[in-house]
Amino acid sequence: MEKLKQFFKNPLGVTGFILILFWLMVALFAPVIAPSHSNNSPYMIERIGFSSLPVPPSEDAPFGLTSGGYNIFYGIVWGSRTAFRVGLIVVSTTLVIGVILGGVGSFIGGALDNIIMRITDLVMSFPFLIAVIIMSIVLGKGIDKLIIALILFGWRNYARVMRSEVLSIKERDFVSAAYSLGMNRIRIFLVHIVPNSIFSVFVLASLDIGTMVLISASLSFIGVGAEPGYADWGQMINFSRNWLLGTIDNPMTYWYTYLYPSIAIFSFVMGWTLMGDTLRDVLDPKMVKR
Repeated sequence: MEKLKQFFKNPLGVTGFILILFWLMVALFAPVIAPSHSNNSPYMIERIGFSSLPVPPSEDAPFGLTSGGYNIFYGIVWGSRTAFRVGLIVVSTTLVIGVILGGVGSFIGGALDNIIMRITDLVMSFPFLIAVIIMSIVLGKGIDKLIIALILFGWRNYARVMRSEVLSIKERDFVSAAYSLGMNRIRIFLVHIVPNSIFSVFVLASLDIGTMVLISASLSFIGVGAEPGYADWGQMINFSRNWLLGTIDNPMTYWYTYLYPSIAIFSFVMGWTLMGDTLRDVLDPKMVKR
């Protein structure tokens, strides 16, 4: 409870929490806010006509239409589900992989630790973004394939952080006391090592959710992420890239095609970043209280 009180005393943490809560409500009530009127998957953006030019906001499309008649409001609302799906699935999976590999390897030590760390070093030798782009091209378009590509290269930081924490924790006096009482190694690892090592990993995970969503949106923007027409914020900006400069007479003619998706991405990522920074201040014992 004390940690929770510290979190909500921080105005930046509260701001991040409110932003995340807002998008969570949008995602949960997406079928009510923007109901699907087609027999296709609700994640396929609703199309109102097939105009080659963007259409300004109207009663039927409050945020306007992109070229091809894609409803921006519908894409923003259902794109919130895509954002949570990508962020939570990727981060939770990579966290589990990293905790198991880094934690078990460093706890057992010896050859197992060396093998795991050499594999981790090998994976870390590839620039993350470039590696994900190449893997996405190999696997093909689709959110599911993009998630797989992010997972394949996203666990390495968790493994290294968990390893460093376990190496420190397992030398503490309370762990030695547990050994002296005859507790088996599996129980020591699960009851004493993991709970005292996991805080730094959780902080990293809270920051990474926004990062993974931003990377996913970037890949969809360049055409190697979500399939055409899928409700994804990055793809919404991709639809607007031919209209970013507007017309010769008015550069802001098609402002609605890129402004709303940009605000969605910015606020979502900012929410997780602010909350992650606050969690670091609250959970990290090395941080000096102000």
